[in-house]
Amino acid sequence: MSKTTAYIIKRLVLAILTVWVVVTVTFFVMHAVPGGPFLGEKAVTPEVLAALEAKYGLDKPLIEQYFTYLRDVFTRFDFGPSLKQRGQDVIDIIATGMKTSAKLGVIAAFSALAVGVVLGSVAALRRNRFIDKFIMVITTAFVSMPSFIMGSLLLIVFAVKLQLLPANGAAANGLILPIITLALYPTAYITRLTRSSMLDVLGQDYIRTAKAKGVSGMKIIFGHALKNSLIPVITYFGPMLAYIVTGSLVVERIFSVPGIGRAFVNSIINRDYPLIMGTTIILAALIVIMNLVSDILYKVVDPRINLE
Repeated sequence: MSKTTAYIIKRLVLAILTVWVVVTVTFFVMHAVPGGPFLGEKAVTPEVLAALEAKYGLDKPLIEQYFTYLRDVFTRFDFGPSLKQRGQDVIDIIATGMKTSAKLGVIAAFSALAVGVVLGSVAALRRNRFIDKFIMVITTAFVSMPSFIMGSLLLIVFAVKLQLLPANGAAANGLILPIITLALYPTAYITRLTRSSMLDVLGQDYIRTAKAKGVSGMKIIFGHALKNSLIPVITYFGPMLAYIVTGSLVVERIFSVPGIGRAFVNSIINRDYPLIMGTTIILAALIVIMNLVSDILYKVVDPRINLE
């Protein structure tokens, strides 16, 4: 068995353990909060409340509910029915929300990656010149500005004042503003990360040696400097992609995007236990998986790295 294969197996085992810890902590903390999912129902008598709890298994001891839930999730990938959206299974609600959130997140993430790498490279190659200082000022502003402020500002300017784009994210062209809002912060961060990493790489001995041998500037940049400066970007991009794909809660609320983020917020407000657990598990699994993918991509970008 190669070191890479052994590393992947070890990380998969750790990933399962991580998801289990998240499930366990979320389950018991969620049930420790006073109240219940049916207490907000109108005219709920004790008999009706007891019948509802018996129907969904909430009348059983907490530890029994816990092991039953673990069995259903890890053996059948069954998150159970929603307690509030009657007649719908949690997995179907998550799948419907992920269709929008995934499209929104993937476009925003890869747009941020492309623009950030280009701007960071330009800033590094034009260090201390006007274009470098301009890019740094703009990216600092975007990094410092919270997403709910940027989203609200874009909404007021382009949807309310100029009326160029719809404010409702349910429409196809209504996803433009949410995508821009989600992409601005990672674009700024990737720009700064790429600039810093490329400046470090351009100062290495092998770059100076390549210049002394007369290697063209374009080949030095794209054949050596850019490739070796992408490792920190990959480190950031994996978890960032998972976070964006699952949907920014604030952004989806601002633009009324029918994604997984809005479903998660509604599940917390309504104390929909199965939906809270399902969305939490999906989010944790995506982050763990993308971290693993990022580590494997290290080896692709730089074969000198040993995975242990």
